[in-house]
Formats: sequence, C-alpha cells, structure tokens
Amino acid sequence: MVGSIENFHGSMYSNGSIQNFNGLEEKLDELRHLLGKADGDPLRIVSVGAGAWGSVFAALLQDSYGQFREKVQIRIWRRPGRAVDRATAEHLFEVINSREDVLRRLIRRCAYLKYVEGRLGDRTLYADEILKDGFCLNMIDTPLCPLKVVTNLQEAVWDADIVVNGLPSTETQEAFEEISQYWKERITVPIIISLSKGIEAALEPVPHIITPTQMINRATGVPIENILYLGGPNIASEIYNKEYANARICGAEKWRKPLAKFLRQPHFIVWDNSDLVTHEVMGGLKNVYAIGAGKFHSLFGWKFDVMGYKDLFAEERNPP
Repeated sequence: MVGSIENFHGSMYSNGSIQNFNGLEEKLDELRHLLGKADGDPLRIVSVGAGAWGSVFAALLQDSYGQFREKVQIRIWRRPGRAVDRATAEHLFEVINSREDVLRRLIRRCAYLKYVEGRLGDRTLYADEILKDGFCLNMIDTPLCPLKVVTNLQEAVWDADIVVNGLPSTETQEAFEEISQYWKERITVPIIISLSKGIEAALEPVPHIITPTQMINRATGVPIENILYLGGPNIASEIYNKEYANARICGAEKWRKPLAKFLRQPHFIVWDNSDLVTHEVMGGLKNVYAIGAGKFHSLFGWKFDVMGYKDLFAEERNPP
C-alpha cells in the first residue's frame, strides 16, 4: 500500500554508502519496466536546480539507488560560475573538520586541499565544484553524498527519463522554455516531478494564477499526466538527516503510485493524491503561513502563534 513503511534491515548510512533496505533493487526494476528500459540502458534521472530541496532530493536518490550503477544514473544540474565567498569558505572548512566521516571521504578523494586553500583565501571555490563533494551552497551545515554535477543544461536533460524541477517558481518558466529546445527531436516523453513551491500571476485573458506544473506543461508541451508535484511540510536538511517526514506526490495515477513507491523510504513516507493544483497552491501558502507565524512569534511569543495569527488572518480577509 502506498505510504506504508517497508521492513528495514541493516544500517542506513549517508554520503552514498550502500543501504541494506529490503526491495530497493526490486523497486528500481519495477520503475524501469514501466518506463520500458532495456537491459544495459540506465534509467536517467536529473535534478534541475541545486537549492536545498533539489540537492537533497538528488542525494536521497543517490544514497538509495546509486549502488545500482548499471541500472540508474542520477545527476544534478546547476548553473556554473557562482563563487563561494570567503566567510562561507571558512565556515565550510569548520563543518568539514567537525565531521570525521566527511573529512576522511575528502582526503580519500584527494579533495581536502582545495578547502584548506579556500579557507586561507588562496583559492576561489565555486558552488558547482563543492556540490560534487556533497556541499550545497544553501545548506553548508548539512553535508550530502558526492553528486554527479552537470553545468550544461542541454547535456543534463536531453536524454533524461525523469526530470526533477528543483527551481523556484520564478525561474521555472524560463528554464523549461530552454529545455523544450533540447527536446524537439525526442521520441519518448519524459516524466517531470516538480518540487517547486509558489505561484505566478497572469492577467490575460482574465487575471489568474499559474502553478509550476502548468508552466512546465505550457513551456514544453509535455502532457500534464506526465507532470507531477511532490511536496510536504518538510525541511530539506532534516529529511537528509533522516528525521521522520512525509510528503505527497500528486498527479495522474499512472505515474504517481509507482513513483510514490520508488521514492518512499523508512524515514520519508510518500503518499499519493490526484489533486495536483490544490497541493501546489497550498505548498506555497504553507511557506507564507510559516513566515507570518514566525513574525507573529517574534512579537507576541510562541503560545499566541497559531490562534493569534489565524485571527489576524481572518480579520484581513473579513474586515469590519
């Protein structure tokens, strides 16, 4: 049943090491079969965007399925050229040295010296460079597993079977318009999972909202049944640190149920739902509510947060 916790044996390790779940390879094989993948042709998954959630999503997949190299290829795209400032490089060096597992991994990969040089100001580190070693610029305090990073968008997406949209809603339209140019000669239709929260506004023909999945559909022509939304009341770093969390994947039944099974982990429970637009909109409103509750807390204290903020919100919606 979707959402149930599977039996778990052995230990769970971060940073890309093998995890002895029951049924991981079977879940991968099931998804490969649904997508019509032949033996020797790996399932290609790419995350577009390397913010906190997009990076963690790619790292979760790498930790779980990266051991099956002949069956799946997991990559992440981010724009090149973003320099890491000196203060961040210094903090990153402290994080590395506070984690023995990370320190040993970097030394083993002959990657530690560049972080020493970055700490001393003798070298400029770049966001795509450190992401390869498992450091997301938006989430330095939570080291991830090493990731396969691609900085050329065409190379990243042109043959991808599953594309994960980890971009903000403000950047989704432009990025997928560019991606559509690389898919003109495609024979197969990809699956797209959008993690993006937020909505955009349009004025024509009448004022209305546009969700990220609608932007992707319009930009690429990919049928809406192949575009899904995944989200929940979660914090990316907590999910990667294996704190219990849950989310919903929403969209057409053909893909949401097998993907929910594929993505589900003992600490990350993925349910499925058919209501795509409502979950997208509420995902954005959840963040607005969280910001407002935080502001309310700073003014009035924790015990007044929920009811006080709701009362204030109700007054704004229904003035005297």
